Amino acid sequence: MDSPGNASPPCGFLLQGFSEFPRLRPVLFLLLLAVHLATLGGNLLILVAVASVPSRPPMLFFLCQLSAIQLCYTLVVVPRSLADLAAPGLGRGSPISFLGCALQMQMFVALGGAECFLLATMAYDRYVAICHPLRYSAVVTPGLCARLALACCLGGMAVSVGLTVAVFHLPFCGSRLLAHFFCDIAALLELACTRSYADELPLLGACLVLLLLPSLLILSSYGAVAAALRRLRSPGGRRKAASTCASQLAVTFLHYGCATFMYVRPKSSYSPRRDRMLALVYTNVTPLLYPLIYSLRNREITAAVRRVLGRGRQGRGLCAP
Repeated sequence: MDSPGNASPPCGFLLQGFSEFPRLRPVLFLLLLAVHLATLGGNLLILVAVASVPSRPPMLFFLCQLSAIQLCYTLVVVPRSLADLAAPGLGRGSPISFLGCALQMQMFVALGGAECFLLATMAYDRYVAICHPLRYSAVVTPGLCARLALACCLGGMAVSVGLTVAVFHLPFCGSRLLAHFFCDIAALLELACTRSYADELPLLGACLVLLLLPSLLILSSYGAVAAALRRLRSPGGRRKAASTCASQLAVTFLHYGCATFMYVRPKSSYSPRRDRMLALVYTNVTPLLYPLIYSLRNREITAAVRRVLGRGRQGRGLCAP
């Protein structure tokens, strides 16, 4: 390997993907395609269902934004991976330009960061709704919801730009082969020819802003919600509030669990094959589970989806001869 002093910015990288498993690639392509189409369909259905509701409460507004983020999140990674799986004769990997790799990583981090902030916002919304129900409509106004949604997106974008600039200013030398199917931060840090812990400080800073701070807000919000539910005397009201919070907690644990395991650890523990399989889960399976969790646990989403599907059946019935 070249020394860091002799390193120069690479003209691009090679995404290894799953090129070392040629017999597995057709099966993996069909499986990922089915999951991807189901993910797109589920999140689009939630978007259409929420858009069809005449007066959207704040929770539905935030769920709509969450579905939009998940939709973009999968589109940043999965189509490229499917194209690489379908392309024959790529050899060691699929080429991606330096700028294309930086843009993919930046969008991936921006969308993941926006989701972190949005989950904290949704936890605050549930805190106000359950702990201060009489003040809810005065506090959580449509204007506040719009400002919070914009702040989530801008916050994720700001952190992602800073992290991308820091990572792509590192010297890359020797092999240009990324042992991954997309430009993931951990794989890029492994490819950098420096071995100083200082190189991991931008990633640790991003994890502090995107994971630790929102998780503290989420824990404090749901801690207050749990205390308020214990004081409720109505079993029906307690079940309704707990059901709404359960779906959000499930999504929060999925997102923060995967992100924490993948990125809050030292560079020396990086394992390309294990991390690549885990990345398959959080870029394909997790976004698929979100619509299922909300459609099963959230009554407002369930009712809106049934209205949309009912209109579709009525429209086909009217068109039938």
